[in-house]
This record gives sequence, C-alpha cells and structure tokens, in this order.
Amino acid sequence: MTNFVPIFPLGIVVYPGESLNLHIFEPRYIQLIKECFSDAKPFGIPSVINKKVCEMGTLVKVLDVTKVHESGEMDIKTKGVRVFRVLEVINSVPDKLYSGAIVNYPDNDEEHGHRELMQRVVNGIRELHKLLRVSKEFKKPDSDLVSYDVAHHAGLSLEEEYELLGLLKEIQRQEYLKRHLSRVLPVIAEMEALKEKIKLNGHFKNLGSLDFDI
Repeated sequence: MTNFVPIFPLGIVVYPGESLNLHIFEPRYIQLIKECFSDAKPFGIPSVINKKVCEMGTLVKVLDVTKVHESGEMDIKTKGVRVFRVLEVINSVPDKLYSGAIVNYPDNDEEHGHRELMQRVVNGIRELHKLLRVSKEFKKPDSDLVSYDVAHHAGLSLEEEYELLGLLKEIQRQEYLKRHLSRVLPVIAEMEALKEKIKLNGHFKNLGSLDFDI
C-alpha cells in the first residue's frame, strides 16, 4: 500500500509500539499535530542522520495532547505504529506549513523471533545496565518482550538504531542486538575492572609476602 502522510523528521529513531512524548513548538508542526489529532490520523517520523532525511521511518499516532501552552506550544503523547519507507518527499503541500511524503509499508515480521535468543538479549542488556550502574525496568514480562521494546536500552548509536529499523524480521533484529552486546559487554567489563584498579592506586593494600631465594 502506498499513501501520503504528513512528516515530522527528527534526529531519533522511533520503533513500532514505542511510547514517545514530544514538545511541539514550531508553527508548522503545531499545525500538523492539531490536524492529526482532530482527524485521528497518523503522521510519519522519518529519522534524520547527518542532516539528511533517511529512507525509513515510523508511522505514529497522537494519543493525547497533554498541554497547550499560552504560546501555542504543545506537549503530546504518541505511539509508534508501523515502519514505512519514503518513496518521495513532498516539500510543499498546498495550504500547509508542513511537508509530507509518499510512503509504502514493507512487510515487517514483528512476532516470529526466537524466545530463547530474545531472553539472551534481555539478560545481556541487564548485564550492561549493571555494569553501567543504570536502573531500568521494562514494562512487560520478559516472555512478552520483543526487539523493539529493548533496542533503545542496548547502548546502540543513532546509526545502529536506524540499521535495526531497516531489519524487517524479528529474528534478524534479535541477532543484531545479540552481536552488538557480545561486542560491547567485554569492553565495558574491562573498563570497569580498570576503574577499580585505578581506585586502588595510592591506597594501602593487603599484600602477602613472597618468598625469594636470595
């Protein structure tokens, strides 16, 4: 299916199912949100990387406008719906301040992953958080978690998060996260060990005597 959607390009990656709170202050996007909320229509958030609007993005729906400021600025709650691919950006839309895009929706397998592999990913992320002394609780039981639920918490760069968005099978996304964690965890663990070693420098240490034949 191909259709036109208003777009709100941002320097982030949004995943299907993700809850995202936004503060809207530009007039063009205030207009976009007002129309989408009143008409119950979604809009697209294509990722912007290195000042370029990327091909892939996520359709989101406005759940609520939580506050309208005196200036007209808005605080809103949104939720990711589905991944899209930009076919053409429409910079000038008649009678609108915002831009739009012609998009299609590639087939995206969000369910057929491997449960054991997903649990290994979740365990790896928890280990990463432990090493970094970060406290994070997921909003679902482990048995219900999918890659999109945990991707933002795995220490991926923006470019890596975007690469994950372009993977359209759950098993591929799980494998991507597993490989990332297998690279990152040993590095972080080594850094933590080095930090502890540095902390000991200059302090009294309990060292046993060594026997030498002198």
